[in-house]
Amino acid sequence: MGLGQYLKDTQAELRHVAWPTRAQTIIFTVLVALVSIFVALYLGLFDYVFTTSLTNFLGTLPAAEVAPVATSSPVVDVIVGTSSIQ
Repeated sequence: MGLGQYLKDTQAELRHVAWPTRAQTIIFTVLVALVSIFVALYLGLFDYVFTTSLTNFLGTLPAAEVAPVATSSPVVDVIVGTSSIQ
């Protein structure tokens, strides 16, 4: 099957499609937009509630003191050169 036959078959199939009316398209577009906004607000509300709750909870915990780590030997920087083998 060549490209020309494929395009003809595709065009024939597209004639059988039941396309929505202009009113249906507008209604479904508005519906999708409203549902998307509702879901975004719903998730945003839960995010705000959980973030605020966690921040308040962590704020009530006592602050932990971090002791400095003592090392038994001094830290030395070592620079290693590269060599090329010919």
